[in-house]
Amino acid sequence: MSTARNAILNRLRQAKVQPLPVNDPNYPIWEVADQDTMLTRLIDLLQQNHADVYTLKHAELITTLQSQINKLKLKRIATGTGGDFHTEITQALVGHSEQLPFDKPLERWKDELFNQIDAGITACHGAIAATGTLVVWPSVSEPRTLSLVPPCHIAILKASTLHTNLPAMMKEQGWANDMPTNLLLISGPSKTADIQQTLAYGAHGPKQLVVLILEDR
Repeated sequence: MSTARNAILNRLRQAKVQPLPVNDPNYPIWEVADQDTMLTRLIDLLQQNHADVYTLKHAELITTLQSQINKLKLKRIATGTGGDFHTEITQALVGHSEQLPFDKPLERWKDELFNQIDAGITACHGAIAATGTLVVWPSVSEPRTLSLVPPCHIAILKASTLHTNLPAMMKEQGWANDMPTNLLLISGPSKTADIQQTLAYGAHGPKQLVVLILEDR
């Protein structure tokens, strides 16, 4: 350890500076349980964070996916190899976009995934109304890379999986007994800001988030 560093540390120890008192902050948890109110709040917060949100019937999923693919001009789309909506996703892409399933190790197609894919599609494990957050629970059939790398992320959510707040979701689903090894909380497209507080989207992840909410309640 350098002499200068020792001198600085000794002066700090001798100063006996006491930390400033901190009042215990009171952050009330949003606990409204009405489903319609929860859904309205989720949509509003996602839209405030620049996500494109659509509500639809499950039977409309294929045509809605096709409409979004055409609208956004998505040519190459990465998908999982399974999951709740794998059949519908596969059907929607036929004749509209090239489907690239995540069926090989990342190392074998890393360059392609990072540079040649237009979008990734995943299902959501659920959502949190209080913060307007999607919960994505990655698996072998739907790796987390699908929602983190492509410039556009299309997320499919069942309205019935919406919860009031994160603690409520953890308790109701028994996370203490089956904690996920990794979990993604998504509240909008990827964004960052420079020293002048100018927002830029997509600097380190998807610059566009499309959320399809299935009215299955």
